[in-house]
Amino acid sequence: MPDVAVNPSEFKLLRDFIEKSCGIALGEEKAYLVETRLAGLLAETGCADFSAFYRMVSVQSDPHLRDKLVDAMTTNETLWFRDGHPFKILKEVLLPPLAEGLKNGSRFRVRLWSGACSTGQEPYSLAMVIHEFCRNGNGVRPDQFEIIATDISPSALMLAKMGRYDAAAVARGLPDELRDRYFLQQGHVWCASDALKEMVSFKKYNLQDPPDALGRFDIVFMRYVTIYFSDEFKQRIYGNVARLLAPSGHLVISAVESLRGISDEFVQLNHAGGTYYRCQAS
Repeated sequence: MPDVAVNPSEFKLLRDFIEKSCGIALGEEKAYLVETRLAGLLAETGCADFSAFYRMVSVQSDPHLRDKLVDAMTTNETLWFRDGHPFKILKEVLLPPLAEGLKNGSRFRVRLWSGACSTGQEPYSLAMVIHEFCRNGNGVRPDQFEIIATDISPSALMLAKMGRYDAAAVARGLPDELRDRYFLQQGHVWCASDALKEMVSFKKYNLQDPPDALGRFDIVFMRYVTIYFSDEFKQRIYGNVARLLAPSGHLVISAVESLRGISDEFVQLNHAGGTYYRCQAS
C-alpha cells in the first residue's frame, strides 16, 4: 500500500468530488480521513498519488470505482434498537393509530422508510417491533406493513440483504428473546428469518437523487444521517421527506440531529424521553 500523504490541493479536489457524489461534507481537519480511507483504493488502482486517483475517479465513467469510493468514505456504524426510545415511540405512539386505520379500512398498507440503513440492523429492528406489536393482539398482520430500507453503500446493502450476522454484531443490542424468535443460528452466524426478510425491501439510493420513486410513507426513520451533511443539503433532505410523508406522517431522527434552523415543516413532539416530528402539512 503506498505511503502517500494528501496535499491541500488534492484534498480540496477530492473533498468537493465526495460531496458532489454522496453529500458527505468534510471539513479542513478531515484530510486524514481521505488519506486513511482511500489509501487502499490508491493501491488497488495503481495510482501513485491522490492527484492521479482524482483524475481516474472523476474522469472515468466506471460506476464501480465510484461505488468503492463511496463505500470507503461512508460510516456504517449501527446496532440493534439503537438508543431504545425511537422504537418505544414506534410501538407506543405511532403504530396504534395506523393499526386502527388498517382495521377500519381507511388505509390498505403502512409504509416505513429506513434511510441510510447500513448493514440492516435498523430496518430489521423495525420489523421486529412490528411483529411484536402484531403478536400482542392488535388485530393487524405483519404483511400489512412494508419497510423500504435504502443506503448508498453497495457493500452495506449486500450484507443487509443477506441478513447474516456474527456473534459480535448480534451482541450489540439484540435481546436474546428476540434473537431466538427471529433469527436462525447456522454455526457461528445468526441469520434473519424469512418473517423479517419478507417485510423489508433493500434499495440502493443516493439522498441527492429525487425521492419520488420511493413512494409515500407513513413513518420515516432518518437517524444519524444528516450529521455528515451541509446545512443546505440537510434542508433538501428534510424537504424531500416532508413531500413523501402521508397525512399524519412522522419523522424520527437521532438525538444528535436537530431540525432547528433547518426545516420549519415539522412539529416537534416528545415521548419516552425521546423526540420525534410530525409533518406540518399532515
